[in-house]
Amino acid sequence: MGIYNYIALKNNKDIVKGKVEAENLKEARDNVRKLGFLPTKIYEEAKASSANKVAAKKIQKLGLQDRIEFTSTFQMLAQSGIPVIESLVFIENDAAKLKIRLVAKELRRQIMAGSTFADTIAKYPQVFGQIYIGLVKAGEDAGELERTLERLLELLKKEAAIKSKVIGTLMYPAFVIILAMFIVTVMLVFVFPAFKELFENQGKALPWITATLMSLGEFLKAYWILIPIIFATVIFGTTFLLTWPPSKRKIDKFVLKIPLLTDLIQFSDFSNFIAVMQVAYDAGIPIVDCLYLSNLTLTNYTLRDKIATATNKVQQGQHLSMALKTTQVMPRMILFMIATGEQSGRLGEMLLQATVYIDQKLDNIIDIMTKMVEPIMLVVIGGIVLVLALALYLPLFQSYTN
Repeated sequence: MGIYNYIALKNNKDIVKGKVEAENLKEARDNVRKLGFLPTKIYEEAKASSANKVAAKKIQKLGLQDRIEFTSTFQMLAQSGIPVIESLVFIENDAAKLKIRLVAKELRRQIMAGSTFADTIAKYPQVFGQIYIGLVKAGEDAGELERTLERLLELLKKEAAIKSKVIGTLMYPAFVIILAMFIVTVMLVFVFPAFKELFENQGKALPWITATLMSLGEFLKAYWILIPIIFATVIFGTTFLLTWPPSKRKIDKFVLKIPLLTDLIQFSDFSNFIAVMQVAYDAGIPIVDCLYLSNLTLTNYTLRDKIATATNKVQQGQHLSMALKTTQVMPRMILFMIATGEQSGRLGEMLLQATVYIDQKLDNIIDIMTKMVEPIMLVVIGGIVLVLALALYLPLFQSYTN
């Protein structure tokens, strides 16, 4: 989904400008009409020319840690009063990673040809991201690029911290599940077939659970080449379902119905959302553009669609707090803070307080989930061990009883 700029007529006389999210130009035009405007011109934002696309292929996409390293060095040099070109030359020569040096080299080359820093990075949305580009442009236009880079660095570090917390919470159950799959496979392939002769000598029909696992073990032992294929299929299939837009939309909608998981997703997503909005608002970006930039941080399709609807309402003149309230996904405390900021004229300050509140709530949710994961995993592992033990010992118990 892309962002389209539009110029339209309101009430057939007033000219209005804005942005809408859409899959294509036709959908963008329809979205503008839904706002009650008559579109006169619509074009996709940050649409690179053929020359820019060719140039973009020369440099690789920067990961989160790469952007932190680049921004940290660039911000420190800029704050020291070193000109942009000299700062990029330093990064080009001394950055630890090759791809960062190549990015700095390409940016330096284009800036020396007469382009501004903001206009240059705007040609590489796949390298820096729309949020980075939008904030840098606003900072450069306002004449406070150093301060904007400092804000960007804080945002990137915050994003990295949130990802680290969420990944750390999910890593333990993921490791336990993989380990359980490995142990079950070893039991089926090597342990169960070893008992085959013993069970057959009893001359009794095996319990269904033993017979099923025995047959499965013999099959996997005979066709062992299927084991890595099955593991690879499971991993690839899971990754595909979590990234393919149609399936991800359904998954995103479903997970928001799971109590504690809903809180984790909402607060982790809105933590970045509010942080970007606060930085963009302080940089002087119009509130509608702040919403568009912030919406790019949301990873959940359902939340993103609801915020996009709220953004359209803000474009039509509705207050920010009222538009966000209609989504029914924004935490109430955040809505209260935004409403208070709007009424008192201290929206930027209240957004900053909102980021602190969300971070505290997110830490509490992660602590609760961490404490809950351990007993849940124990139950899962215990259940697997119980099934395997029953499958092995039921025939023996049956023999002793007879």
